[in-house]
Amino acid sequence: MKKFLNNYLLPYLLFAVFRIWCFTLRLRNKNPEAEKALRELPGRFIITMWHGRIFYLFYHCRKLRDLHLLISPSQDGDILARLAHLMGYSVIRGSSFKKAVPSARSLIKVLRREGRIAIIADGSRGPRCKVQSGILQIAGITETPVIPLAFSARHKLVFNSWDRFVLPLPFTRCTVNVGDPVHLTRQNDEHSLQEKQLELENGLNQLTLECESLT
Repeated sequence: MKKFLNNYLLPYLLFAVFRIWCFTLRLRNKNPEAEKALRELPGRFIITMWHGRIFYLFYHCRKLRDLHLLISPSQDGDILARLAHLMGYSVIRGSSFKKAVPSARSLIKVLRREGRIAIIADGSRGPRCKVQSGILQIAGITETPVIPLAFSARHKLVFNSWDRFVLPLPFTRCTVNVGDPVHLTRQNDEHSLQEKQLELENGLNQLTLECESLT
């Protein structure tokens, strides 16, 4: 019975609540030209965001073609994976902590066949707002642009969690911001990777500040 609830009933219930919740939110694009370019961009790319800002972006990115999400193989991950499928995403089961190498290989395979992936920049455990090296290594191996995204909401709850998770309240306005791509190549050495890491961190933080100033 518990398996039935977790695998079937609960994901559909969460899907309904999530869709209705996000449907009430009003959208404002801070950079509509970049948003349009992202949706029309051919070929592979990586989108990334801070962990604390995933709630609305999970809804906002649902119509991006062939977008794959990395979701942990835990029991909670089972529910999230089913929810992601209902939202229209493809799912790769894995973790940046457990079985990280097979997960990275799966993501690289997706990119090499011109698919797209979404990766949380600061991972599932943090530190908060610190870009983890894995995303840069995958981008460099496949020479794939990394596109940062951020959002904020006028009325919201900010949880006292490690990621300061942001939950927009129903009927509020959300501002979404798309940043400039960060480009890497196979020739990036340790020093240049650190520079790209700082570039991506600064880009995500700046996008977030701009969203906050408009909400």
